[in-house]
This record gives sequence, C-alpha cells and structure tokens, in this order.
Amino acid sequence: MTSTQAVPSLGGSRLAAISNHVVRVVSEYTGRGPTKARSYVNENIVTVVLQDTLTKGERSLVDDGFDDLVLTMRKAYQGTMRDDLIAGIEEILDRKVTAFLSDNHVAPDVGVEVFLLAPIDHPSAG
Repeated sequence: MTSTQAVPSLGGSRLAAISNHVVRVVSEYTGRGPTKARSYVNENIVTVVLQDTLTKGERSLVDDGFDDLVLTMRKAYQGTMRDDLIAGIEEILDRKVTAFLSDNHVAPDVGVEVFLLAPIDHPSAG
C-alpha cells in the first residue's frame, strides 16, 4: 500500500505514481516491495520514504546479527536499480534527475530514495 503527501504544485496522482513506481522497481529487483511508501516533493527534491522493506531472508540475517551484510546487499541493489528508478521519476515529473541518493536502516526497517531535480528555468521578469 502506498500513500502520498500532497504538495500544492504537484497533483496527488503524480505523488502516488512516484510512490508506486519506487515500490514496483524495488519489488522487481528484490522479490518483495515495501508495504508502505510516502513521497514528498519540495521544489527540486523528491524523497520517498519506504517502510517494511526487508525480505524474509534479510530479516532472518538481521535477527542473527548480520545487519552490516544486509545493508551492504541493499546498497548493491540500490546501485543496480538506480537507472530504472531515475528513469521513472524523470518520466513522471518531466524533469531531469541530477543526483540520486539511497539508504536503508534495519531497526526500524525503513529506506529512503532521494532524487535531486534540475532547477526549472523561469523567465526573468522585466
């Protein structure tokens, strides 16, 4: 299930599309997507907060003290997913992504995907 944080300049349907896109890509790469996602957009930054991200196997590894291994594996997934995540955000927002940052935390089980967008050129007044 996904939800969105409304932003006056960005319709809720596009925020939902961002959340759904990230959940879908994570699921395609890891075999299981997060159960909650919330997207926030503020000028040139898109942040997607994911909850309940770990697979059953990853949770088992965390329970056995292998947090660092799980985080290293997640970092590898994030690098592999990068191009697909960026392409979807650029398509949904019709804006160029200039940087992508991603991280996970195991307790609590949360992740973030952050996309920095190229500034929108505004014509000068006068």
